Amino acid sequence: MPLVFLALQVLIMNWYIAKIVFSISSENSNHVPQFDEQLRLITAKTSEQAFLKARMIGISEEDSFFNDKNNQVKWEFINVADVVPVECLEDGIEIYSQIHETNEAKSYIHCVHEKARFIRLNEATA
Repeated sequence: MPLVFLALQVLIMNWYIAKIVFSISSENSNHVPQFDEQLRLITAKTSEQAFLKARMIGISEEDSFFNDKNNQVKWEFINVADVVPVECLEDGIEIYSQIHETNEAKSYIHCVHEKARFIRLNEATA
C-alpha cells in the first residue's frame, strides 16, 4: 500500500527546490557570523504550499546544544530564501543554479578543484 500512495503522490504533486536558511551562533565566541543554506526537495501542489512546507521544516529543525567548551550553540531558522519548481525529474537535470562573483577567481577555482579532489578521494576509500 505505501508504494501505491507514493506513486499517487508523485503523479498529483509538483516538485520544488526550497532554500532554507539558518543562522549558527555560539555564546562567548567572536567568530564571523555563519549561515547554513540548505537546498531541500519538496513536494506540494503549489509553490505557496512548498514555501509553507519549507518554513515548517525550518522551524522544526531549529536546534540548541552545548559544544565541547560548554558554550551554547544555536541553529536558528531565518526563513525560506527561494522556491524553484522542478519541471521534470531526469538524470542530469539542473535543479538549482547560483552565480558567484568574486575578485579572487583563482582562489575560487582552486577551492572547487579541492572539493572535487576530496569527493574523489572519499569515494576511492569507501
